Amino acid sequence: MKISLQKIGAEPLQWQEVETIPAARLERTELLDLGEISWSGQVGIDSPGFRLEGALSYEQTVACDRCLTPIVQPVAGTVRLLVVVSSPQPTAEEIELSTEDLEILFLEGDELDTDRILIEQLQLNIPMRAVCKEDCQGLCPECGVNRNLEGCGCEETTIDPRWEVLRDLKEQD
Repeated sequence: MKISLQKIGAEPLQWQEVETIPAARLERTELLDLGEISWSGQVGIDSPGFRLEGALSYEQTVACDRCLTPIVQPVAGTVRLLVVVSSPQPTAEEIELSTEDLEILFLEGDELDTDRILIEQLQLNIPMRAVCKEDCQGLCPECGVNRNLEGCGCEETTIDPRWEVLRDLKEQD
């Protein structure tokens, strides 16, 4: 949704919508599916710009990193941003960002696109590593069977051929 910041007066502009975004749009292979996203919030005047406060909730399905089993995760979060209409001035020296700097959104123009903010929040909520359970045994590297469901007769001591030289060195000592 696009919000014209010029139309915001003394009362904050509020929105509430349900979005459907395909998982492929986020371009993350570990994300299998996204449920309907409930996205609401308000934008009001705040010095030196505008204050955006929003809330979102949805379910996402990710693949277990060890066994590839789908994991359905409920997600709920909030967003608080100070929206400043101007671009940040580049500096020649390095600067350290503070926590407050991460809550500032610089805009060029007077139109706020809440879809971009929503997509960013969805990206941030995808876990770096997801496991279906702490003791997940994963897939067998030889035959590919899910070790959580059944055992396999594959040899556990298979050594990667790239490490053979090191084993030979150990045997010489």
